[in-house]
Amino acid sequence: MYEINDIINKTSFEGLQVGKLLDFNASEILQISLETNTVFPKHISPTDATLLVLEGKITFFINNTEYELLKHQIFKFPKNVEHWVKAITNSKFLIIR
Repeated sequence: MYEINDIINKTSFEGLQVGKLLDFNASEILQISLETNTVFPKHISPTDATLLVLEGKITFFINNTEYELLKHQIFKFPKNVEHWVKAITNSKFLIIR
């Protein structure tokens, strides 16, 4: 159900590299910035969503499980499930939904 995609970090610098990161029909892309130790409070997403960490390190809490996410990792999660985020370091990420 939950998936962390590390393709950006694993892509090498060998000639030209092209790959599809995501395949979706997004209605919005949100950019979130969190200072170290700041919490994005509990909430739900109205649609299935994908989170892409741009910089920093966050902990994503969902269904009593913690996911540590690092720069350039992609995390998918379902709609209508309560979740929250804490910044371990100054962090920026995108929510695509």
